[in-house]
Amino acid sequence: MLYQVLAIVVLAVFYAIYFTKMLLQKKRGIQTHQIGKRKEKNIHTVEMLMSIATLGAPIVQVLSILFNWSWLPDSARFTGFCVGAIGDVIFLMAVITMKNSWRAGIPQNDKTELVQDGIYRWSRNPAFLGFDFMYVGVCLMFCNPANIVFSLFAIIMLHLQILQEEKYLTATFGAPYAEYRNQVFRYAGRRNK
Repeated sequence: MLYQVLAIVVLAVFYAIYFTKMLLQKKRGIQTHQIGKRKEKNIHTVEMLMSIATLGAPIVQVLSILFNWSWLPDSARFTGFCVGAIGDVIFLMAVITMKNSWRAGIPQNDKTELVQDGIYRWSRNPAFLGFDFMYVGVCLMFCNPANIVFSLFAIIMLHLQILQEEKYLTATFGAPYAEYRNQVFRYAGRRNK
């Protein structure tokens, strides 16, 4: 029962951050949810598959929690809670630092700013990194074939989304983004210069 509660806490905190940020931006007239709005086939396809993955994964996670379906011992499950909680913190730091530039999906017409401060000094994609940590953490708490498959699918689709966003950011911000890419790693770390 303990790990069921801890997993629900990880998920509840994560999605509370996500939806609270969306609601706060909506009050400011910002359309946060941009997924699937672009008509370019490759962007649209990746975003739609990412939507399926990020909607399917929580369903499988919740079912795994409800049925307490896990193959791993308690020590691994506690590690999973810690990893998931780290994901929540990383995600929170990312959405706070992004301020009003945060979007889910690649915007069609919105003008955003290139964010390079805060947690973005150490990761070009901390929001996605937070997602990944949350998926891995819950998967360690409730490790079963369905959760493994859906977590991997979500992580892969988020990575493909990152690759699409990097093309968009390069086209939108040009040299400043190229310099930023040369300084900060995709997931975590900085190059020494």
